[in-house]
Amino acid sequence: MRRLAFLLVLLFCIPAFSQAKHPFTFEDMMKLKRVGEPVPSPDGKWVLFAAVDVDLAANKKTSHIWIVPLNTNSGVTGASPVQQSSGGPGNERILIADQDGDRPRWRPDGKSFAFLSTKDHGSQVWVAAFDGSSGTVTGVWPLTYMPTEVGGELWSPDGKNILFTSDVYPECDRAPKEELLCNENKVREARDSKIKAQIFDRLLYRHWNAYKEGRRSHIFVNAVLFDSLPPTTAFPFDQTIPRDLTPGDYDAPVFSLGGQDNYAFSPDGKEICYTSNHDKVEATSTNNDLWIVPVRVGAGDSRAQVPAQTKNITADNPASDSTPLYSPDGKYIAYRAQQRPGYESDRFRLMLYDRKTGERKNLTESLDRWVGTFTWSPYSTRIFFGTDNEGRTTVSSVLVATGQILEVPLMATETADDFVVTPNGENILFTDNSLREPNAIYSSLLCPNGRDNPCGHLPPPPIHKLTHLNNAVLSQVTMSPLESFWFPGANGDKVEGFLVKPPNFDATKKYPVKFLIHGGPQGAWGDDWSYRWNPELFAANGYVVIMINFHGSTGYGQKFIDAINGDWGGVPFEDLMKGLDYAEHEYFFIDRFRECALGASYGGYMTNWISGHTDRFKCIVTHDGLFNAFSAWGTTEELWFNNWEFGGTPYTNHDMYNRWSPRNSAKNFKTPTLVIHGQLDYRLDVSEGFQLFTTLQTMGVPSKMLYFPDEGHWVLKPQNSQLWYKTVNDWVDQWTGTKK
Repeated sequence: MRRLAFLLVLLFCIPAFSQAKHPFTFEDMMKLKRVGEPVPSPDGKWVLFAAVDVDLAANKKTSHIWIVPLNTNSGVTGASPVQQSSGGPGNERILIADQDGDRPRWRPDGKSFAFLSTKDHGSQVWVAAFDGSSGTVTGVWPLTYMPTEVGGELWSPDGKNILFTSDVYPECDRAPKEELLCNENKVREARDSKIKAQIFDRLLYRHWNAYKEGRRSHIFVNAVLFDSLPPTTAFPFDQTIPRDLTPGDYDAPVFSLGGQDNYAFSPDGKEICYTSNHDKVEATSTNNDLWIVPVRVGAGDSRAQVPAQTKNITADNPASDSTPLYSPDGKYIAYRAQQRPGYESDRFRLMLYDRKTGERKNLTESLDRWVGTFTWSPYSTRIFFGTDNEGRTTVSSVLVATGQILEVPLMATETADDFVVTPNGENILFTDNSLREPNAIYSSLLCPNGRDNPCGHLPPPPIHKLTHLNNAVLSQVTMSPLESFWFPGANGDKVEGFLVKPPNFDATKKYPVKFLIHGGPQGAWGDDWSYRWNPELFAANGYVVIMINFHGSTGYGQKFIDAINGDWGGVPFEDLMKGLDYAEHEYFFIDRFRECALGASYGGYMTNWISGHTDRFKCIVTHDGLFNAFSAWGTTEELWFNNWEFGGTPYTNHDMYNRWSPRNSAKNFKTPTLVIHGQLDYRLDVSEGFQLFTTLQTMGVPSKMLYFPDEGHWVLKPQNSQLWYKTVNDWVDQWTGTKK
């Protein structure tokens, strides 16, 4: 019996050993597919999406187009997407395996879709013929050829035209064919010229990570002269020349790092609304306005008529108006707006513009939260929108007629990012992620028969997970959940913090701490995934990770956000120290003698500030941080940010810049510091990192600098990211004594 019992125990233990999980690694993270927004087909049967693969060895990322059936009986159901990370593969499959593809968009008839591809001539719009019965692609061909490349494609509602953006030379404003040739010549001249010098005569000559080189972002429209083509048919480029709808020396649409489009077609396809800033000094202005212009397609000799037909519909608001979206019935344009000019972190409100009367209405004035992504219901009676709320993104809806705000059932407790309502109005599709799982696509029922009633009396509908691309990787790793805690911070306000325990946590042990400080400063930590600052990866080698949403963080009301204005090293520093004090007191497994502070952007500023105001940390990691407030003002591109945060320029408010400049406390620097900066960072110039490193070295403070000549404010290239994580973790290990 004992022998049999032993064999039975051994038999049942074998699967457990074979399925043992390991702590999350950088290599695991690079194996994950990065899932994009869901795009439902017009008939509601299919969902397109793009997913990015990372090839670490080749040091590149490649996006492909995928498809999954919209069948709510497939996939895993449950109360929370976070709980659905395990399980087998879903029904998703790649559509065009031999070609890169991004941003899929259905043609309104559902017989084809457009996407972006770099296969030929850089980024261009391509079209794929689609068989809806089998869910397969039957042919692929290029639609555009623009020497300046293209992005952001969008079909007109009748499927006869396609819109896209391109960075072109404004002096090439002329008839369509001549404009195309002019841009082609200028691209060739710039490429072939042995002189690489540039001449500037205004500000905002560079932005984010690139010099503008005299170009402007414009919106083009291209006629589509086919219903379908066999895959062997070459598209006749010469029959349809794109027309520039936003000529002139302005960016239209404005620069964006992602998120909702800053342009849209009217339902009849005769008009577009777009975002553009026409202020004289763009570098000091956040005055984005909404403009409308008729869609003109076809031949023409003069471009001068087009600007005269544009109309600014938000001219009386000196702050930002952006992300327009027409109602399906064509009566309204919904958009997001701020009220305080020059302040990029003012509350975003959901606005409604009546196209007939010109009346504007604020739909979310009673809601003390930022409005993020939004979308119309197909009946034009409701608008669904996301808001940041205490570390999560929740979805609500507002009734256009009454202004009543209603939470979407169940999703009020979930983190929903990109979302869209299906054409029949019955389902909402959204991407969700958490600290333990990157983006996946989910579906949830809205209302029976798709009617636009609140549905509040119904039990919460189940959430169906449609994509499972990362299950295989995630099933092999162990990660810890995000834990929240609250403590009394500055001004007696309640402040939220978060904690992540290391894998295989042992409550009897003491663990070193990585104290992460977020950027923005108007940003926030929460239960969401990150590839650049991943708390699970920081915890994986035996650390407790602590994060504080100090005054200035989003998701706690505008007053809480505004508290940081003009007080960069004041209440946020107080919150951070009190939050760490609280965690040390409440969590006995924290080793308070082995703590390191790490931050980027504003977090880099704060680690620099911390270094001059406390010696409680064993080490510092400062990435792209402000060191000298005076030089940072003179080298940044978006001057409005510094002007607002420090109450003016260094010449009009010298004392404020001087008060909050970390360089002034450099005599107190003692903490070993790793400095990281990218040459292409134009938000906080690389000179900030060099100044800090020079100071540390001349003072004899143990220090090291990691310099990226090919990265900007973010480290994005796979092998650079690998070096970043290794260098950061090795530095922290060295000074906390984790590595013997």
